[in-house]
Amino acid sequence: MRQSGCVKATPPGLRFEVLGPLRVWRGDVELDPGPRQQQRLLAIMLTAAPRPVGTADLVELVWGTEPPGSAVNVIHKYVGRLRRLFESDLPPRAPGRYLLRQGTAYRFRAGPETLDLAAFRRHVAAGRESGGQARLSEALEHYGTALRIWRGPAGGVLADNPGTVAVFAGLDAEFRAAAVTATEIALRIGRPDLMVPALRLAAGMSPLDEVVHANLITVLAAAGRQAEALELYRALHERLVDDLGIEPGTALREAQRRVLTQTTASSGPPPEPLHPAQLPPALPLFAGRSAELAVLTRLAAGMHEGGRSSPLVVAMDGMGGVGTSTLATCFAHLVADRFDAGQLYLDLSGDQDEPLLVGEALRSLLYALGVPPADVPDPIDARVGMYRSLTAGKRFLLLLDNAHDPARVRPLLPNSPQSLVLITSRRPLIELAAHDGAALLRIGLPRRTAAREVLDARLAGLPNRATGSTADEIVELCGRLPLALAILGARLASSPQLSPAAVVAELRDPARRLDAFTAGGGVDGPRAVFSRSYRRLSPGSARLFRLLAVASAPGITTASCAGLAGQGLDSTRAQLGELIEAALLTDDAEGRYTAHVLVRAYAEELLSAVESPAERTAATSRLRALLS
Repeated sequence: MRQSGCVKATPPGLRFEVLGPLRVWRGDVELDPGPRQQQRLLAIMLTAAPRPVGTADLVELVWGTEPPGSAVNVIHKYVGRLRRLFESDLPPRAPGRYLLRQGTAYRFRAGPETLDLAAFRRHVAAGRESGGQARLSEALEHYGTALRIWRGPAGGVLADNPGTVAVFAGLDAEFRAAAVTATEIALRIGRPDLMVPALRLAAGMSPLDEVVHANLITVLAAAGRQAEALELYRALHERLVDDLGIEPGTALREAQRRVLTQTTASSGPPPEPLHPAQLPPALPLFAGRSAELAVLTRLAAGMHEGGRSSPLVVAMDGMGGVGTSTLATCFAHLVADRFDAGQLYLDLSGDQDEPLLVGEALRSLLYALGVPPADVPDPIDARVGMYRSLTAGKRFLLLLDNAHDPARVRPLLPNSPQSLVLITSRRPLIELAAHDGAALLRIGLPRRTAAREVLDARLAGLPNRATGSTADEIVELCGRLPLALAILGARLASSPQLSPAAVVAELRDPARRLDAFTAGGGVDGPRAVFSRSYRRLSPGSARLFRLLAVASAPGITTASCAGLAGQGLDSTRAQLGELIEAALLTDDAEGRYTAHVLVRAYAEELLSAVESPAERTAATSRLRALLS
């Protein structure tokens, strides 16, 4: 029917693609999403949809650890440009239908018809539901539709800094998990050929993922392409040996055996139990923690004493950058051979804005124990039960890094008194000690001699190494913080023209002190580490933290803090407790509060950036009035 000139045609809808290179379409016309950083912002919003993303997180993900001073304003500018790109007739400052403001965050609104990621997840959920009801052909159809949506690694070339790499790698892991689950269904109903394209794409995205390659080898053989399956095994075997110096694991060897014996995945004998070895690599330059290692050794020595009915749990806590994760990893490697069932590792992301959910943590642990994705139950209680059954009576070493609270840890404890659980956290996990018998170990700053060992280990053999009083001054100006010493050591090692005297000059300048730890290369310096704790504070505690930079002398009382903030004692006590729990303050036996020298430098930066000159002057006046 011909359209009347007075009737406006409905504009074609928008489509967003992030499962591969970022692309934006209006009907059949592809739109230009703008410069690279603007594209990165859009891709991050698409991956998070429909959850909001805070402005601070957007800044960190778009620019990494070195954002420009105008980063927040640039974020707002990019959002405005994208809104006008999506809806060209949008009035100025109008939010439009897609990028919505939510407090200090932004949220992308898009459904399965608009966003490929939403469509993928909808079909995966439908496939999982159909598979759970034994409607296997229907399940495979849903999974097949979901997998065909992918065009390559999520985000494409935009995964180019540590933050975005982690975000997009999480999406790629969803694709691989869906492909593995769909493969199991395809083999059961005799349609292995349907899985070859998706598994080829998954294998190309993860060249060393043995599970994906094992599935690809299996479906190729089941589809009558044995020669191709064996050639794929041979090529991957060479790559593993040449690149990593390791032999193929259980899954790959079992896949090859099935090809050679012409048996399917369901007809051969069960594979040998998995022996996970997931510990992160130990730090070769580890130093300065002999006393703490001795304590851990004594605790581990007592775990085999009679009468234990639960695993030995050791929960280490300390301020950001003090080295709890490094210490735990080093000790785990020292005792790993005592645990013949294997070593498990999980980063619980407790220092991030969104810690790892218990359900996803259990899923990861079950995968590590050899449970196929299709066999992982949906209810959390069922996952806990399966995990406890698989760990019962076995000797496992479990390292849980960056725990946020005991509630996220307790379901992950193995059901075996012969197992050892090492936990790191910013805060003491008191409830875990009270209810689960955990040994709590506070990791403080190393002594001066031990801190000097950390620096010396980094500088050994360098022509520009710091020595004598210069090295001692670096140690003190860093507040003996291991992370700070490690970064400065790396800077000196990578820049022979950089003198220790120049480093000392940077550290002596309060305005430049934290800039001395901007090492680049994706390394988080003290500023980035402290910011993760700061972002989790309540507004009142965050304000008090900033105002504490006004107090020049260390060791301030609760009453002085209350006067400084201009508020009551009860509110101040609660906020101080929150700051101690976040490891941004310490207290002594006399009830006085002190911040680490680098934490104080961070507070001073925030004070200048956030508080108005009038508020800074008022806080100073209130403190002087108290002290006079």
